[in-house]
Amino acid sequence: MKRILATLAAVPAVLAALWCGAALGFRCPGPTVIRHGIGGLFVIGVVATLATVRPFPRKLGALAVLFGVFAAFYATVRPSNDRDWSPEVARLPRGEVSGNTLTLHNVRNFQYRGDTDFTERWETRAYDLSAIEGADLFLSYWGSPMIAHTIVSWDFADAPPLAISIETRKERGEEYSAVRGFFREYELYYVAADERDLIGVRTNHRGEEVYLYRVRMSPATARNLLLDYVATMNALATHPRWYNAGVDNCTTGIRVHVEHISARARPWDWRILVNGYGDQLLYERGNIDTDLPFDELRRRSLVVDRAKAAGDSPDFSTRIRDGLPPRPEP
Repeated sequence: MKRILATLAAVPAVLAALWCGAALGFRCPGPTVIRHGIGGLFVIGVVATLATVRPFPRKLGALAVLFGVFAAFYATVRPSNDRDWSPEVARLPRGEVSGNTLTLHNVRNFQYRGDTDFTERWETRAYDLSAIEGADLFLSYWGSPMIAHTIVSWDFADAPPLAISIETRKERGEEYSAVRGFFREYELYYVAADERDLIGVRTNHRGEEVYLYRVRMSPATARNLLLDYVATMNALATHPRWYNAGVDNCTTGIRVHVEHISARARPWDWRILVNGYGDQLLYERGNIDTDLPFDELRRRSLVVDRAKAAGDSPDFSTRIRDGLPPRPEP
């Protein structure tokens, strides 16, 4: 029985060692071969400890030392706001609230001629919080149907929508890697933008498949959600944080904000991680229009053709919503 228990206890230790080894392989300083070698040696050290060190308390002590050394190193890998950033994430958005007026700095409104060919426009915009009508959700697919990028956008009665996307903050010339996203490679970044920028670049220049859903949400709830986003943006401007592809990403971030303003927790669902099916989850929970069959709603929610037709038009947001069902009553 003791041998069985020891074997079972070894499984999480080996899994943790594999994760730590990968983290060392990505984040240790030095050439790639050295980094990978250090990561491999760490895994070998844990496995050797599990296999050879006796008795069990001494084994636990040796493992504690190994993982403690890793933790001490990993704690030194700190996020920063001071790097040579890609132009599209170079400025951090910040917000100020006075009464019902939200003044948002560094709202991105680039004019795109291609994915990497654009004219930079960073703007300061004022929003009347009492004019919020609700919130919408975009799902953008660039590859697998299982994974999407999620973007929340707020509707105002007297102003264009404000879209906010939770993303990685990449350095100049750096490419996104889903694997590296688990290992403190990218800082967390909130893009506050005009929809012509944030949605148009995906539909018109990256060839992504973008769906737009009107969310069942009261104006008061939408206001609270926006203010919670702004609080996080302001915090990131002074205290940068790591993006994590598993637990701190575009969709889990939305869930955290919703939980902050909710009276009760929402049940966990696997589609929060496999978020390409997130619209199915919202439909089942009644968070989006359910008067139509889901397949018909999804077909009508695809905005690519309307976005391409709208181009850089000032009424881009109105035109991509043409044909959508109205926002469900809260």
